[in-house]
Amino acid sequence: MSNKFVGCISLTKKVLFVCSGNIDRSPTAEALLRGKKGFEVKSAGTWAGAQKPVTKELIDWADIIFVMEEHHKEALKQIDAKADRKIIVLDIDDHYLKGDPELTRILKERLSKYLGRV
Repeated sequence: MSNKFVGCISLTKKVLFVCSGNIDRSPTAEALLRGKKGFEVKSAGTWAGAQKPVTKELIDWADIIFVMEEHHKEALKQIDAKADRKIIVLDIDDHYLKGDPELTRILKERLSKYLGRV
């Protein structure tokens, strides 16, 4: 008996990074994982004027969601209350610019707890 479903299970983890404006922190985090085997990655922001606003579709797409601050988690729960189960708060304040080496160091350190070495 052949198993036509072999190879259909995706081992790729879909990761969404969320900050306020999707200008500095979440794009920096996205860039860390972009192109890494085993990850599909996107980023978005909670503000109405964000570069890419977070949507219910993005929340549904993600297997795991990393938000920079607690208020981002609350904003996502307003969009989809069930999102709570897949949100992790990284506790990274909004005073870094995109690509800042210190931001990159902090992201690597905090993400490694959940994703292994980044």
